[in-house]
Amino acid sequence: MSLWLIPMIYAAASFLGGITLPRLEQAYFPYDSGISVASAQAFLTAVASGMIALTGIVFTVSLVMVQFSAIAYSPRLVLLLARDPKLFHSLGVFIATFTYSLSVLLYVDRNGSGIVPLISGVAVAGLLLLSMLLFAALMKGLRDLQITFVLHVIGDQGREVIRETFQRLDEKAKNQSKRGQELRNVSELGPVVQTLRYFAAPRTIAKFDIDNLVRQAQQAGAVIVMACGVGDTLVENTLLLQVHGAKTALPESSLVRAIHFGFERTSEQDPKYPVRLLVDIAIKALSPAINDPTTAVQAIDQIEDLLRRLGGHDLDAGYARDADGDLRLIFPMPTWEDYLVLAFDEIRHYGGHSVQVMRRLRSALVGLTDSVTADTRIGAVVRYLKQLDAAVDRSHLTADDQQTARQEDRQGLGLSRRQRTSP
Repeated sequence: MSLWLIPMIYAAASFLGGITLPRLEQAYFPYDSGISVASAQAFLTAVASGMIALTGIVFTVSLVMVQFSAIAYSPRLVLLLARDPKLFHSLGVFIATFTYSLSVLLYVDRNGSGIVPLISGVAVAGLLLLSMLLFAALMKGLRDLQITFVLHVIGDQGREVIRETFQRLDEKAKNQSKRGQELRNVSELGPVVQTLRYFAAPRTIAKFDIDNLVRQAQQAGAVIVMACGVGDTLVENTLLLQVHGAKTALPESSLVRAIHFGFERTSEQDPKYPVRLLVDIAIKALSPAINDPTTAVQAIDQIEDLLRRLGGHDLDAGYARDADGDLRLIFPMPTWEDYLVLAFDEIRHYGGHSVQVMRRLRSALVGLTDSVTADTRIGAVVRYLKQLDAAVDRSHLTADDQQTARQEDRQGLGLSRRQRTSP
């Protein structure tokens, strides 16, 4: 459900409740509340007018939070805060309190009866109390602007998508021993019988409906090979997919509906995107205008954790099979080297003159050599360590600073792990 519908649902429900509950109360529960008509009208008027002001304050604070995150960290973090369901539910409760208060106000002293609806008045007081609690929670949420919290939120997104997307290497070996099937080469899939291209305004692939694509391929006895991966931006006449060995042509409309497009990337099926956000924060912190290498070090903390988790998983996950075990879908997925390029190249380039960043990068790379088990992955990390040494040699640091930059330090500048010689 679209988030903007949440306040609309609250407003509609409060309006229906406001025109129904007071009627039922006057018809079946005509209690004398003991509250004067003037007092009730003053209370309901104050609640209604106050909720409008509170809604404006919350909207302003939310806008400031979004602008601050875009300027200080990365413009791609705007969606992270703007899509917070708590914000939309809070706005919905505020609007519901305003609408319901006005509705109840219409039934106070209805037709000169001098009756104040008791149950409806209690409901207004309850909504007011709930609104205050939500407002306090939103103000507490200002801590979301702290860089440490933002980095942990992005890291948590990355850990979740890794857990949902990839198998652990030990689980893969167990499953392969049971199934005994290997991924075939594209050349063995049969002739290309159908090609689908993209003709529309530029959009980004947000995710694939894998089950839908597998089902379509199974019905046609085909294998669908995606030419674009999640996170790719599509422009006019971009090749989307090819269908191999189909007995009948697949409906293009059904194929397109199985590919979800958006204006921006999401982390739902894209393990690279959380790493991209962390790298953006790091290199922005290393810009001359900000010059905050400690923030870059904190971003590397999360990047190293994500890479260690990726190193223990099967990254060759770009295929899907049907219930019978037949290959039905192939889609591009990044390799281990792709993740290393994304995680380290830009930070090494922009942080090459920072001793603190070089020390933290070295600690991350050395930690990866200890955590990953595949020889090919270890070899790629070792090559990156050599590139890091070359970057230090090319820097404008003095000889003493270069020696310091070659030491491992998980804190950047805090606790070096130099090898000590025995006395």
